Amino acid sequence: MNSSTSSSEARWGGFVRTFLIAGAAITGALLALSLLIDPYDSGRSPFALKTGVRPQGPRTAAASRGRDPAFAGAVFGNSHIQLVQPEQLTQQTGIPFVSLIAPATGARETLVLLDWFLRNRKEPAKALVIGIDRQWCFADPNRPVDHPFPFWLYERSHLAYLRGLLRFDAVEESLRRLGYLTTRSPERARPDGYWDYESGYEAHGYVAVQKHRDELRKHLDISGGNLTGQFPAAVALRELLERAAPGVPVVLVRPPNLVTALPVPGTPEAEADAACRGAYARLAAERPRTALVDWRVDRPENREPDNYFDHTHYRRTIAVPLAADIAAAILRLR
Repeated sequence: MNSSTSSSEARWGGFVRTFLIAGAAITGALLALSLLIDPYDSGRSPFALKTGVRPQGPRTAAASRGRDPAFAGAVFGNSHIQLVQPEQLTQQTGIPFVSLIAPATGARETLVLLDWFLRNRKEPAKALVIGIDRQWCFADPNRPVDHPFPFWLYERSHLAYLRGLLRFDAVEESLRRLGYLTTRSPERARPDGYWDYESGYEAHGYVAVQKHRDELRKHLDISGGNLTGQFPAAVALRELLERAAPGVPVVLVRPPNLVTALPVPGTPEAEADAACRGAYARLAAERPRTALVDWRVDRPENREPDNYFDHTHYRRTIAVPLAADIAAAILRLR
């Protein structure tokens, strides 16, 4: 090997080392910055920071909302319980409610958010409302989630949280967080988490026209199709409530569906739906201070297509009386 080749290799080796050291330094600096400014207001920063977060999706905003001491009750689930307004529950029960829903999520994500809310209370929660739709009826305990969810943000492990911060979207949010923290009166995400989806549906053409009504008259199977008799989400929910929320009033809600999404009697679909309902009815019957509010039944409101955007997403004309039923159940459990 001649001297020029050796010199070239040495220069290249030095460049690689410098690059790696610089990369590690930048990564470390970004991680330290993210840890200190706490991009999602998870409470893990050593500093006392400005309350709340900037407007963002509920999957990450729930980290801040779920530990807000202003709230003693919470609503959990996906878009099928989303239109239940926490303000209405607060007015009718006297319990300050927050909505910790996340659209397009299932039981696994909901259980994570429920655990987060409970372990961030200095005083026991006063009421929990949990939407139980078909996502809670599947037999596979390891069923993959349908859409990405930041599980790392709600981890008990600090190491898992730190690993989660090492991603591009977290770095981006850290930079936005700097703006939120340094602005005198920044725009803040709604503290109670309520998100009215009506305007979004209407903007996409879900209006009461004949074509829309014709689509809603077609049958849709949303039973979950589970005939095994095994409902692992019900078991996991029971265990979490026993461990983290003994004595806390809990209302399980089977959200409303249009009648054309109800199972036809005598079919496997009806059998699967009844079995799933039975699992949560047993939980409600066996656990103290627990109720099942079941609006997935044939009732006048569910026969009117104009009350629905699709088979499972209803309007405020249904959300208001549903919330009233939930509030009444909470009052009975106190």
